[in-house]
Order: sequence, then structure tokens, then C-alpha cells
Amino acid sequence: EVRDYRQVMALANRHDWWAAFANEVLIARAVEQMTGMTPPPRAVRLRVLLCELTRAMAHLAFLTPLTKAADGTRSVGTTVAVGAREALQRVLEEASGGRIHFMANRIGGLREDVPADWSAHVEDALATVQRALPLIAACTVNDTAFVERHSGVGVLSLADATALGVSGPAGRASGLDVDLRRDDPAPGYAELELRTVVRTAGDALARVACQIDEVDLAVDLALQCLQGIPGGAVNVRLPSTIAPPEGSVYNWGEAALGIAGVHLVSRGERTPWRLRLRTASFNNVQALSCLLPGTALDQLPTALGSFAVVVGDIDK
Repeated sequence: EVRDYRQVMALANRHDWWAAFANEVLIARAVEQMTGMTPPPRAVRLRVLLCELTRAMAHLAFLTPLTKAADGTRSVGTTVAVGAREALQRVLEEASGGRIHFMANRIGGLREDVPADWSAHVEDALATVQRALPLIAACTVNDTAFVERHSGVGVLSLADATALGVSGPAGRASGLDVDLRRDDPAPGYAELELRTVVRTAGDALARVACQIDEVDLAVDLALQCLQGIPGGAVNVRLPSTIAPPEGSVYNWGEAALGIAGVHLVSRGERTPWRLRLRTASFNNVQALSCLLPGTALDQLPTALGSFAVVVGDIDK
């Protein structure tokens, strides 16, 4: 709240580093909504594409440790999961110059356009992920020993998930059929064909299965985005000072681990009067109080490993 709106963008991706791009978009869209600014069509499509690439990368990061054998040794699934994640990391770094804090967004669009041959590199990266998914599934949700270890462990009921505001794959694994990409689509999502990944068991196995399917869905949406990316500019010319008119706005979206939101209040000055975040992991981590009681000590790593959270996102 002591920084101007351009400087706020530099902090937007620090709390949930696995949803860095989505966090940047939320801040940018909130300011754009208050100022009546419309990003160019090319920027809108590229924003969706970059969001889905980071979503797939985030899920692969959480899935990678789960692909190891029970004794902790690496499997073929571990190797391909790391390779798939790095393939996505490379194209994101190529587009933004950063590996974690991308800073690719700006108010009014993107900071700069993607390289001329970037789309072809993205297609190659997505093909790598598609080849990896069956091998990841083979050593997790399709492996008998893995299924036995995860079935019935750390069950989160639909009622508890709803009461606690759990969202994202953790909520959908318990049957909570909510996905803002479908239910309240951000600019660029309404034009895409979107299916929703939902399970009902609510246990560790269902959460892992949801994350694998979320990677597949993100790849599908990214491939749709690659078809017919509009030409033209990727940002609009900004005034020397950004000072939204007095008022407030709440902007939300589907980040990798669930619903993220930004409440922005302006008094017509260069800095926001109030800026508050609704972070996915902060709500989701409350569910541990419901799903962990009764879990055997030797099952705790299984229950916790299936429930993805980002520590920076719960540090309030």
C-alpha cells in the first residue's frame, strides 16, 4: 500500500511462487477494471496461455516427489516428470527472462512480446509433457502399491471442503465442482473448450489423480491458445501516473492450487488505499484439521504429500 501500482506488480508473485503469472494477472486486471483499460487481444490470449503453462508446471512440481518408489528411489516417472517440468520452465523463461518471478505482466497487457519462434518451442514442451503423463500415472494412480498406500487416507468430505472454502484440485477431489475458468471465466477463457476435473472420494489418491488430470487439462487449454494467436500489440500506452478513480474492486481467478483473489480500494491516489489478497493455500491448509485426525503416523507423509500448499501463501 506504500508502493504505486507499477511497483505493486513486482510483489504480486512472491506469495505463491508456483502461481506467479496468475498472481500478476490478478493485480493487473484489478487495476485495468478500475481504470477502464482494455488490454489488446494478443495480450489477453498470451496471458491465458502463460497461466496454463505455469499451472501445468506447478502440478508437475508437486507430483514429482510422489513418483518415487516407496523406499525413496527415483523411478522412470520421476525422471520424465522432472524433464516435463523443465521443458515448461524453459519456455516460460524464454518468454519472460525469469524462472520463478516472471514479471511478464504489466498494467494494460504484457511487458513485452514473446520471441518470434516461441510458439514452436511451446508445442515441443507440451509434447514432452504429454509423453510424460502416462509414465507419471503408471507409477502413481495406476500402480497397485501406490493405490493401496493412498486409498482411504486423509479423507476430506465435500461438506468440510465447502465449509472451509477449499478450492482447486483439493476441493474438486472431494466433489466440489467449482472452477472459475468455467464458472466465472477471466478474459480469454470463454473462447476455450473447458472440461472440469472432479473426483468424489476426497482421499489422497483422488487428490493425486486430480493433479495429474489438471496437467492434462492445462496442456489441452494451452494447445487451444496456440491456435490463432492474434497479432498486434501486447500492451497499451500508459499515462505517466496511474491513479484509479475512487472506488473498490474484487477480482478473482483460478490459480494452480485454487481460487486467488485481489480486493483493491482506491482513493484516487498513486498508491492503493487498501490491497488485500485471497490466497488459495491459506484457505486450503485449514482442511488439514479435518482430514488428518485419525490418520496413522506412518500414513502422515502420504496424506500431507497429496495435499499441495505453498508455504509463502499461508504466511499471514
